[in-house]
Amino acid sequence: MRRTMLLSAAALLAFAGQASAQFPDKPVRIIVPFTAGGSPDTTARRVAQRLTQELNQQFIVENKPGAAGNIGAEQAARAAPDGYTLLMMANSHVINPALYAKVNYDPVKDFTPICLLVRGGHMMVVPLESPAKTVGEFIDLAKANPGKLFYGSGGSGSPAHLAAEAFRQATGIDYVHVPYRGAPETVRALLANQVQVGFPTFDTALSQVQQKTLRALATTGSKRSRQLPDTPTLLEALPKGFSLEGWLGLVAPAGTPPEVGRAIVAALTKALKDPAFRESMESGGQELDFMPGPEFGALLPGELVKWKTLVLSVGAKVE
Repeated sequence: MRRTMLLSAAALLAFAGQASAQFPDKPVRIIVPFTAGGSPDTTARRVAQRLTQELNQQFIVENKPGAAGNIGAEQAARAAPDGYTLLMMANSHVINPALYAKVNYDPVKDFTPICLLVRGGHMMVVPLESPAKTVGEFIDLAKANPGKLFYGSGGSGSPAHLAAEAFRQATGIDYVHVPYRGAPETVRALLANQVQVGFPTFDTALSQVQQKTLRALATTGSKRSRQLPDTPTLLEALPKGFSLEGWLGLVAPAGTPPEVGRAIVAALTKALKDPAFRESMESGGQELDFMPGPEFGALLPGELVKWKTLVLSVGAKVE
């Protein structure tokens, strides 16, 4: 009996190893917990297209927006840990535990990090009709019209919302928050002059700035963007300046076989040797910061602390 049980266990382990070695042998879905068109979505689609090419199996993006990314993250956390469900994790993932009384997943323990992909800041953007041509002029405009200017963001607690509130804190201005479902909606509101300022990601607003349908007053990175070298950072533009950079990475449900991560990392490592793919990943103003799972995972606890500190300092709350 004992010999039979040992043989059965060995057979199961051999089968599991064989299954992992064959990954992927069916389509893989990448959950994006935000609406289509934003930076997480466009990055996921670029990655999915290349992984499909490199691994000879379909990688399909599924948008599951809602609750600042919590809905999609919970679905990913509850999925089978077999490698066929991935999550495009944004830094909102480590912001939400500080904003919500409860999230239905552990932001670290319920996920297996696959790789960090890119980092990127935001832009401080105004409609072209705005009289403000500089950060200083916008501050003067806001102080002359307290409580009368509106800023848009992708929702309460989103990085764009936190950037706008950090700007309020740094300048002492008074303006009103208008939350939207995502960054693309914020950009549309800016184009229609429905809000007077926003802090969208580069990926969602860079083309409008380059086409001169929106005006960038500043960026939130630690250094000037190579796409907008003449646009100052908020560190330069403000006496009490600050920097705020987000990131995107791939994770899987906790317990996913390590072979899955190794296959994806190997495929993307190969893909990043292609200048065209590298350029596509950085085309929206993001910067590549490719980092395998163990190193990416080591960053997450510190990110939780950093963003919690910011949330508490600006008094951000879920509305």
